[in-house]
Amino acid sequence: MSSFKALRVHQGSAGVSAVLEPVAFEPLSPGAVRVRVAYSGLNYKDALAVTGCGAIMRTYPRVAGIDLAGVVEASEDAAFKPGDRVLATGAGLGEWLDGGFAEYAHVPADALLALPAGLSLFESMALGTAGFTAALALRRMLENHQDPAQGPVLVTGATGGVGSIALTLLAGAGFEAAALTGKPEATAYLRALGATTVLERAGLDLGAKPLEKAVWGGALDNLGGEVLAYLTRTVKPWGNIACIGLAQSAQLHTTVMPLILRGVSLLGIHSVQVPRPWREALWGQLAGPWKPPQIASRLVRAEISLEQVPEAARELIAGRARGRYVVRIAGDL
Repeated sequence: MSSFKALRVHQGSAGVSAVLEPVAFEPLSPGAVRVRVAYSGLNYKDALAVTGCGAIMRTYPRVAGIDLAGVVEASEDAAFKPGDRVLATGAGLGEWLDGGFAEYAHVPADALLALPAGLSLFESMALGTAGFTAALALRRMLENHQDPAQGPVLVTGATGGVGSIALTLLAGAGFEAAALTGKPEATAYLRALGATTVLERAGLDLGAKPLEKAVWGGALDNLGGEVLAYLTRTVKPWGNIACIGLAQSAQLHTTVMPLILRGVSLLGIHSVQVPRPWREALWGQLAGPWKPPQIASRLVRAEISLEQVPEAARELIAGRARGRYVVRIAGDL
């Protein structure tokens, strides 16, 4: 076999297009690993890249997909050998490196992790970058002394991949989790994930004062913009806000008053270039004590093929999806 199938994103005079096409095998460079991809996952960042709605990729053409899980077929690094089950999330995949929407991937060894015991290849991609990001946010909040006794933690963008998993992780860690959503029809779904309170975004009084009534012990924010500003004004003293996404806006207009008068901390969550020891520890947690129950039935919206990725990406961008899409490539290996 001289080539393999991949979803590559091209940029031309008419804009960005995602094309399922053959890609030629190339020799492995020093330190690289060839992985036969079993599964990937569709993240918001992938949807931006595939639809052209966001400038995610650094060069074109590029194989999309910031996550992958599969089995090592060949390795130029002693850390991995053929037959090893591995996963990769972020680390430049689908941005400046070819990603996981392909039958095979050439991956730098330092981007790969051994699949931890306790997770299947499918489960690792049901979590993927979304689950890793939610776990990173929880870790940083706990390290900064977030405690369930401070009160409920509000998760915004709660029906998305990160939000859905964050609700489950918070509930599992003993926190009272609240959900903010623009999809009131998803209330039962959010409560099943662990939300004790579900608020509709349209009915939220954002206020305008530098400090409003403190009601939240902390927050995980996927929206940015006005909602993030609202959180800075309403989180209780010494609470943490994990800043994860910008689905509403990249802008933040607030004051330093919550920071200096309530000791509120704004924690930046960056899931791409994370120190390897952190990655290994977090995936160990997700495979062990933090593993969400019933991953497939609770968190996965659908298992899709490579051919279905563009349509699913459009649904994600339009805000019609909830939970996670797992992209089946070779399937269980």
